[in-house]
This record gives sequence, structure tokens and C-alpha cells, in this order.
Amino acid sequence: MIANLETDREDLVAIRLTGTLVKEDYNQLIPVLESKINQFGKIDLYWEMDHADGWEPAALWEDIKFDIKHINSFRKVAIVGDKKWEELIANLIKPFTTAEISYFDTSQKEEAFIWVGLKV
Repeated sequence: MIANLETDREDLVAIRLTGTLVKEDYNQLIPVLESKINQFGKIDLYWEMDHADGWEPAALWEDIKFDIKHINSFRKVAIVGDKKWEELIANLIKPFTTAEISYFDTSQKEEAFIWVGLKV
């Protein structure tokens, strides 16, 4: 499930992911991201994984298609989680984008907020 988090910046999307992501989650998320990208060119993203279990295959495919299309549409991406595979994903995508990507443990949520430009 994806939940949008309120921010005070229009060029920043903040979301919390829980459980297993399904295609319907991306049907909700992608229009929001594309609207912001179309409006601002490049945006920042706060991506919090709260007990995330991964992706269903259809959701993973939507994610891959979006990532390929918008590989350079982000300035900063803060990824927050508590599992080693989440940190691994953050490190794996760094060479494929111009965005600054940083992984934060859930105990560092406040630092992630500040790093990506959210008010605490």
C-alpha cells in the first residue's frame, strides 16, 4: 500500500510504502509523480518503506518502466527502511541516475527528512 505524506514543497513527493506493492499502487503513484515532473522538470522524492515486503511482478514491471522513462527526473531521493535489501536497492540504482540517492535506516527518519528538504 502507498500513502502520500503531506509536504510543504510542491516539487517534493513523499510516500510511505507498507506491505507488498501491487500494480494498483503504481496506478495511484505514477500519475502524481508524472504530474510533478511535468510541472517542475526535476523533483525530489522521500520514499519510506515501513514493513515493506517487496513487489508483485506486475507492480515491479510498472516500477521498472517508470524508472527507465524518468531515470533523470529526480534531484534527490531519500530511501528510508530497515532491511538490508532496501539498502541494497538504493545502492544498486545510484550508477543509473543523475539523482543524489541516500539510504537512511528508519531510526534516521528525521535526518532523511532534512536531507531531502522536508521540514521536521
